Amino acid sequence: MTQPHTPTPADLQKNATDGQSSEERGRTALAVGVVEKIAGMAAREVSGIHALGSGFSRTFGAMRDRVPGSKSSVGRGIKAEVGEKQTAIDIALVVEYGVVIPRLASEVRANIIEAVERMTGLEVVEVNIAVNDVHLPDEPDEDEEEAPSSSGKRPRVQ
Repeated sequence: MTQPHTPTPADLQKNATDGQSSEERGRTALAVGVVEKIAGMAAREVSGIHALGSGFSRTFGAMRDRVPGSKSSVGRGIKAEVGEKQTAIDIALVVEYGVVIPRLASEVRANIIEAVERMTGLEVVEVNIAVNDVHLPDEPDEDEEEAPSSSGKRPRVQ
């Protein structure tokens, strides 16, 4: 039994030149958020990443996530520029203490490039990675709930 073939950007380009190109029958536009979410999911697949985003964006995102009806942002900490055929991605990371950062950055970069190119057909021209912090084993997460107060009062809102 053979595995199904996932088209690469080269396959998509080659197929577009066979006969009538897909451009003649319509256009596909990808929102920036699509590329950011794909990149965010791909980055999170790599072991050694504690969180995405700078301290400010993580704090703001944690507050936003607590608002009823809001959805967590998979693309937090990621900025993408999307053209018709190419994209460039900037990502901010918090890494776990003890990981080899250059190796982690290389794995994250490769995983993002593979996922974005496979899913969108866009050529990823660059993935810039900023490591903003190192999470120590004894540090609490910034977005963890604070312990209930010892006064015994119930919170006013739930």
